Amino acid sequence: MSKNGYSVFETDSKPFNLNIVGVRSSKPTTNLFNDYICIFWKYEGRWNYLEFQATTLPGLKYLEKPMNPKGCAILVPNQYKGVWKLGTHHTYTALTQRGGEVEVYRDENEDKDYDMISDSIISGYFGINIHKASEGERETVDGYSAGCQVFQNSDEFDVFISLCKKAEKYWGNSFTYTLLNE
Repeated sequence: MSKNGYSVFETDSKPFNLNIVGVRSSKPTTNLFNDYICIFWKYEGRWNYLEFQATTLPGLKYLEKPMNPKGCAILVPNQYKGVWKLGTHHTYTALTQRGGEVEVYRDENEDKDYDMISDSIISGYFGINIHKASEGERETVDGYSAGCQVFQNSDEFDVFISLCKKAEKYWGNSFTYTLLNE
């Protein structure tokens, strides 16, 4: 993160100063959860770290039939400060993109490959949320991501959200997400 000039939250006067980081696989496989979302924080001089299986890419359903006529959204690797807030995704609590704009590639050719072409990048509010796929653990992404950052396992997502709720009490309802390429 430091190599890219991104902030690492190290202030440890209060607990749960969360760093939330997505790591996109160097070998993305369409429709699989082959990425990670990591969460780490420092408190009283000690680092805490958790890692969860996830996808940072859309599922096959939305690659082949994008919701937007400009193409399927794929979040551009970057650090997005204060963009996510605890909110409602469908019927449950998740991190929702309500605090600022993000950049996405628009993959418009409706095939099974992820096309991340710099000329297709646009900025805006796209509802790129951080949420779970479903209850339990899924093998494939399918329709659970149209560009969102999605946890494979709902129990792991519950741990993640419980930490975000604890962080909110100390640091407010504003979360930074950093997406890195492996």
